[in-house]
Amino acid sequence: MGCLSELGSRIYLHIPLVCGFIKTTWIPMREYRLNEFHGFDSLTLTETPTPDPGPSQVLVKVHAVSLQHRDLAVAKGRYPKAVQPGIVPMSDMAGEIVAVGSEVTNFSVGDRICANFAMPGFPLGDLGAAIDGVLAEFKLFDADPQRLVKFPDHLTYREASTLPCAGLTAYAALYGPVPVKSGDVVLIQGTSGVSIFVLQFALAAGATVIVTSSSDDKLKLAEKLGAHHGINYVATPNWDEEVMKITDGNGANIVIDIGGASSLIRSVKACASGGWIQLVGVIEKAQADLNSLPLLAIVKNVCLQGILMGGADRFRQMNERIDSVKMRPYIDPKEFTFEEAADAFRYMDGRSHVGKVVIQVSKD
Repeated sequence: MGCLSELGSRIYLHIPLVCGFIKTTWIPMREYRLNEFHGFDSLTLTETPTPDPGPSQVLVKVHAVSLQHRDLAVAKGRYPKAVQPGIVPMSDMAGEIVAVGSEVTNFSVGDRICANFAMPGFPLGDLGAAIDGVLAEFKLFDADPQRLVKFPDHLTYREASTLPCAGLTAYAALYGPVPVKSGDVVLIQGTSGVSIFVLQFALAAGATVIVTSSSDDKLKLAEKLGAHHGINYVATPNWDEEVMKITDGNGANIVIDIGGASSLIRSVKACASGGWIQLVGVIEKAQADLNSLPLLAIVKNVCLQGILMGGADRFRQMNERIDSVKMRPYIDPKEFTFEEAADAFRYMDGRSHVGKVVIQVSKD
């Protein structure tokens, strides 16, 4: 005889087999797939049997996922590497382990985890591009400590879902070879997920923070979150000169550059002598004359560093810091359900958000 049990809102059936193992038959779960890459209307909600974990695997109930620009690029067919049709998109999630394989000893049912998607050999991440991602109600993972990272107890699933990319990128930008410290000046471009995380980490370290944006409303929100100065780069095109005024001619010790070629010259000009330019994005595609960059970098004695998130060890270091100050990641107030996933993609693509855009997957 089999027996019925309930897991969350789903019912499953245990069937004893002659060999002594147990097979679990599930009501189908839902997941999104991208069969084409023509935009957000290509997101297709499908049903599939909820899988059983193998001996060295865990089954995770996905509670929340957060969007990043990489997800938009994949859906639009603009990702720099080939993506197979039919892939489950997205990479950033937080969830709960609900079943473990027979050989798993390092994770337990009830553990709250994020998936680290910057695995060895995949500096740009594998989930949602090279392999199926996390825009699903349940997800199988290998019980690999390089893949699964427990998050601080004080965070909600929604908050924790923002950590794998934006949080870890911001942390890597501020805690590299010369970590941010009290009294530093940090210049942040924009108010996206990474930028707001930088703001929160920098404030926790005791730094003075300057934020640039094209929106006065976004600058007001950044200042409400603790930013000391805001510069509207549309009203003040020479924002590097404004930074120098604010800092009495000294410049920023750390500049977070997300624009790429279109902003890099001004980033160097706004940087303090011996400071750091942390290159975390290439948002703008505008052509720019970078002929003066080498001489400017020499004169300012600046260090330019490209930022990749790093692996699970850095993820755990970041979580320790978040836990020590009980930091809570800022999430854009507009909420999206699992059924509204395409709307969440469109909303982020419209760039009216501040902080991270999150999709609530689980209703409980």
